[in-house]
Amino acid sequence: MLEFNNQVVIVTGAGSPKGIGRTIANTFARQGATVIVADINEAGIQDTCDFINGQGHSGKADGKVVNVTDKASVDELVKYIMEKYGRIDVLVNNAGISQKVTVEDMTVDDMKRIFSVNMFGLFQITQACVAEMKKAKYGRVVSLSSVSAKRGGGVFGGAHYSASKAGVLGFSKNLAREVAADGITVNCVAPGLINTEIWKSLPADLVKMVIDGIPAGRPGETQEVADTIVFLASKEASYITGEDIDINGGSHMD
Repeated sequence: MLEFNNQVVIVTGAGSPKGIGRTIANTFARQGATVIVADINEAGIQDTCDFINGQGHSGKADGKVVNVTDKASVDELVKYIMEKYGRIDVLVNNAGISQKVTVEDMTVDDMKRIFSVNMFGLFQITQACVAEMKKAKYGRVVSLSSVSAKRGGGVFGGAHYSASKAGVLGFSKNLAREVAADGITVNCVAPGLINTEIWKSLPADLVKMVIDGIPAGRPGETQEVADTIVFLASKEASYITGEDIDINGGSHMD
């Protein structure tokens, strides 16, 4: 068991029951962390916090509304955490949006909307949290990229999504070099097809086509992604930085 007692962990985009964020937050709480469920969806935040706090974990969940595309909102989140808890040990950049559209039909506004959350929003909250981590000479940043960033698209997103997730990889590697001497590691995970509500809604013919392209013969589980993130955020992973871990059942291999 990896121990996160007394650590404060932010998980963005953890207010939705349909994605990976809730499982990530719950897994950190199970390891003893105080998890800040940060999302734009206030009702979703409450649902996630109620779910986690009802599990009897040694850790707990607290929630705060944040719009990662708004610097004032991000600054307010960090201020709230520092005033209440006095530390930020881990940031998990899970918040993201997608859109299935071809380049031919894509608009500049489509591109801006995807990048505003997936890249610029990630930048703003990472910048604010790393500033506090540097003061403490300790921190972990784990960001979710995607197999789409590496293989050139996937089932659920367009080229702008792939480009934004590729940007996450480049940004994270550069940041890892900048802050390594401050005791901060910066890593990414790149999930492939994961068994979320979106996957469950696909038609049977598309399901078969996608599964045929995965050597493992199945979608990944949200818990498998969460477990990898928790390890990268642990003290045990202190000598791993600037890495991106593929979680895709073999559908893409570097």
